[in-house]
Amino acid sequence: MPHRNQKYFEKYHKIYYYSFSGKRKPWRGILLFGPPGTGKSFIAKAVATEASNSTFFSVSSSDLVSKWLGESEKLVRQLFELARQHKPSIIFIDEVDSLCSQRSDTESESARRIKTEFLVQMQGVGHDTDGILVLGATNIPWVLDAAIRRRFEKRVYIPLPEMNARKDMFKLHVGDTPNSLTDANYRELAEKTEGYSGHDIDIVVRDALMQPVRKVQSATHFKRVSAPSRDNPNEIVHDLLTPCSPGDPGAIPMSWVDVPSNKLSEPILSMSDISMSLRNTKPSVNADDLQKLELFKTQFGEEGV
Repeated sequence: MPHRNQKYFEKYHKIYYYSFSGKRKPWRGILLFGPPGTGKSFIAKAVATEASNSTFFSVSSSDLVSKWLGESEKLVRQLFELARQHKPSIIFIDEVDSLCSQRSDTESESARRIKTEFLVQMQGVGHDTDGILVLGATNIPWVLDAAIRRRFEKRVYIPLPEMNARKDMFKLHVGDTPNSLTDANYRELAEKTEGYSGHDIDIVVRDALMQPVRKVQSATHFKRVSAPSRDNPNEIVHDLLTPCSPGDPGAIPMSWVDVPSNKLSEPILSMSDISMSLRNTKPSVNADDLQKLELFKTQFGEEGV
């Protein structure tokens, strides 16, 4: 019997052959552009996971730029040679704008040679580029050199998350942390975070998760409560201590250093915790950059699905 991977390869090869036969050809260059923090790099990682039969190369400008004369273009050439040797392959270039910005009279000879080598390799002059996909990501696509931009045949806009996506992101980042949030709370948070990127929402929740810890550290009084055990949530433990106001019934004057670690019951995450973090965390994307991205999408790109 043939090996399972061999059967998979034969099935994939048959699908690929009929899908891209005749005039049909797969894209050789795809550019992901959009505001920072929208998951362009995560999309590339997802591609690497799904395309498990392909060799994945992930590089950034620091990997390809050298202080030695002629070394940078040599590294670019070697990258594409490796991709050809191990195809089908995917080359992911993060922050491609730092390598392939618009040419000018003030740029160095080294930068000009790197761009020229990229153009030659992406065009496939003198080489077979079938089976090689170049996947680029950038936050500022308008600075790309026009010739490089043309090599990316598909230019896909990755926008800021819409409301339902933001709601799901809050739920995902809170996860199984003990909390008192309701579905209405999540919807309210999604409505309040228009203009926030996925990374911005991650920062909001990470800061909010520290609010119960801050309450413990700043508390001057604690009271005895019954709460689920840390080791077994189904077991209720009595005689635990949690922060409280000085006027609460049963309030005991003490600081958190006086509380035994096995007796501490941290306050659960609440809507007020996230609201406080939200007030202190502003979106990282400004309106001017969004307008430039929308203009680039209108002129050269398309909306991502």
